[in-house]
Amino acid sequence: MKASQARVLLTGANGGIGQAVALALAQAGAPLLLTGRSPARLSAQARALQQRLPTAKVDWHEVDLQRMDSIALLARQATEWGCNVVIHCAGVAEFGRFEASAPDRMSRILHTNLLAPMALTQALLPHLRSLPRAQVICVGSVLGAMGLPGFSVYCASKFGLRGFAQALRRELADTSVRVQYLGPRSTRTGFNTAEVADYNQATGTAMDPPEVVAQALLRMLEAGTAERFLGFPEKLGVRLNGLMPSLLDGAFEKHRASLPIRLKTPIQSTREEMKNAN
Repeated sequence: MKASQARVLLTGANGGIGQAVALALAQAGAPLLLTGRSPARLSAQARALQQRLPTAKVDWHEVDLQRMDSIALLARQATEWGCNVVIHCAGVAEFGRFEASAPDRMSRILHTNLLAPMALTQALLPHLRSLPRAQVICVGSVLGAMGLPGFSVYCASKFGLRGFAQALRRELADTSVRVQYLGPRSTRTGFNTAEVADYNQATGTAMDPPEVVAQALLRMLEAGTAERFLGFPEKLGVRLNGLMPSLLDGAFEKHRASLPIRLKTPIQSTREEMKNAN
């Protein structure tokens, strides 16, 4: 599908990758329905795009992806707006040793990164299936195909998203809906904390600017590619991990050594707080 033929619902539009994707799509002539949690930021982003590109068609809709009723409302709005492309770009990051991850934080990550895209796609499927052609693009990560020390929870969410995209693509193979998965490597945005930047530097991990991801997504939209990963040696790592995952287990000593110092577990922290309170 040519970008000029697309009417794109974009989640996570305020994020670093989301902003670059919105600009690339608007420049290519695609009308946009931007979504995010902040009406003020969405409104400002829409105005900035229209000022930069006077012919751009940009609307926005506030959504809280932690709430199913908010997702359902967005699906109704996107259907009325006439979207034929859904780009799941919203995401929550998590980095550090697994034993330091709080359960409520894990729940939020899995909900935002995996359950919300699934729920929104499901709500939109009747509309999308009624169209001559429609596309669902899941913006995941290289870490959706290769587990990395320090990213256990994040990897779980992105492995799940990739599995969802792959299974749904095969399930809808006889329909007009094409499902795709884009796996960027580490990207230079505010999504990554200073700890992640230090980790990447210590392990020699390259970071792409968000514009690289945006252009890859634009090409993916127009080519209809089922799945694509970005960066080298990351693409090679994905292939090797898919063929012989245990073969790579010994290749991550530098990554293990570069993790933040061991932190107290959530249970330990709670116990200490209760003790100090008594």
